[in-house]
Amino acid sequence: MSIVSADRLGMYFGAQDVFQDVTFDIARGDKVGLVGPNGAGKTTLLRILLGQEEPTSGTVHRARNLAMGYLPQRPTLESTQTLHGEMLAVFAELRRMQRNLQEIAEQLAAAQDPTELMERYAAAEHRFELAGGYEYENRIARVLSGLGFTADQYDWPIAVLSGGQITRALLARLLLQEPELLVLDEPTNYLDLAALEWLESYLQDWKGSILVVSHDRFFLDRVTTRILELNHGRLEAYRGNYSAYLDQREARRERQLREYEEQQEFIAKTEEFIRRNRAGQRYREARGRQTRLDRMDRIERPRENKRMNLRLSTNLRAGDKVLTTDGAVIGYPSRPEEAEGEAPTEHRLLQTGPILVERGQRIAMLGPNGSGKTTFLRTILGEMEPLAGRLRIGASVRIGYLPQTQEWLDADKTVLDHVLEASKLRIGPARSHLGRFLFSGDEVYKKVGTLSGGERSRLALALLTLRGANVLLLDEPTTHLDLDSQEVLQDVLMGFPGTILMVSHDRYLV
Repeated sequence: MSIVSADRLGMYFGAQDVFQDVTFDIARGDKVGLVGPNGAGKTTLLRILLGQEEPTSGTVHRARNLAMGYLPQRPTLESTQTLHGEMLAVFAELRRMQRNLQEIAEQLAAAQDPTELMERYAAAEHRFELAGGYEYENRIARVLSGLGFTADQYDWPIAVLSGGQITRALLARLLLQEPELLVLDEPTNYLDLAALEWLESYLQDWKGSILVVSHDRFFLDRVTTRILELNHGRLEAYRGNYSAYLDQREARRERQLREYEEQQEFIAKTEEFIRRNRAGQRYREARGRQTRLDRMDRIERPRENKRMNLRLSTNLRAGDKVLTTDGAVIGYPSRPEEAEGEAPTEHRLLQTGPILVERGQRIAMLGPNGSGKTTFLRTILGEMEPLAGRLRIGASVRIGYLPQTQEWLDADKTVLDHVLEASKLRIGPARSHLGRFLFSGDEVYKKVGTLSGGERSRLALALLTLRGANVLLLDEPTTHLDLDSQEVLQDVLMGFPGTILMVSHDRYLV
């Protein structure tokens, strides 16, 4: 039974055609992945289904009283609650029932004749138990723990949580609410490997319906049973998980290309016949064939997605030893504003022991969020000093760094400004360079503050390639990149002649 259906949806922003004639439905229990390149309109389509935006054309039908939960790509949460208090708010009705039980119990303790109160208590307790009253605290603990929160973080105010922690807190709240339709926009961006695997397992057992936008190929393979591809303004549906979708899409493309080429060959032969016989004895036959051509449904040639033309090269050869450490302790020094007389407190995150990174090695750093991976990269860069021990960079090392977030980009400057300032290129070559990263025409004059996450990631890669680095430090390099761009980056990194030290939760990339 369908709980949500879209009928010939179209969306336009001014003269820009985002998508048209989008038709599909989601049944109870469906687990649907929505994929497509950055800018295809996936988030817009989610918001239309949720009723947060109106389509230019078409309609959306939702089951009556359908409970929907939504995790946006960049969520915000304004709350005076603690993390645990925010989760408890999901169970307000159960907690009211629990208080009622406590009140009856207090009355029982003072009652002369407890018979009626005991019956009321038994009935109330039965309802409480059936509603999950004895399980909700365990459910909260299970979900928060699964998403990487520790017990000592339960009392943290929501106001002090980082952006990634807020995303995980909102996801936890959604899972506890158990909506009939769970809509997730890039839910894996701030999850470490343990939390990713936990979420995949949790969603595999999910009884409701799921619609998820994700660029995590492994996640889509494990969670989804249908794939919707939004591309070039059209929606195509595929059965199975992401791997099955890739096979079906390629088979469909090959079939469409074959049918297109066969039709083009038929059209060429027919037009040649018409040209030769337009004024001859076979004039009537030629006119009939022209009518057939005029009425023929033309098959479109399969369209290829634009892909980044990413190249990483260096003309500087690093020494044999790129990085060595000797008992380096990574973390943050004590803060100067600490109260006078208090013992200084260092925030130690990890101790490396002896490490040797040699030229040409490709190393992935794995570990839970907060374990010091990014801090280690920043220490290698020289932005921070080890708290103890030594860390040495080898001879002739030129480092290129891709941080996890692009907050270092100036929001008030244009895409082109950044490339001109980072290089000696003139405007023409700079625009050509940006074109390789899918910034064409007036897009180079966009201010960074208006860019999507995927566009910021592509700009950061465009700037990285200007460095001519022989050592790459990459912190979650595939975050916000669409699947085509991820594949391009993966291929380029495999052919990079230098050294790579990478933090990533992308299991395909690793």
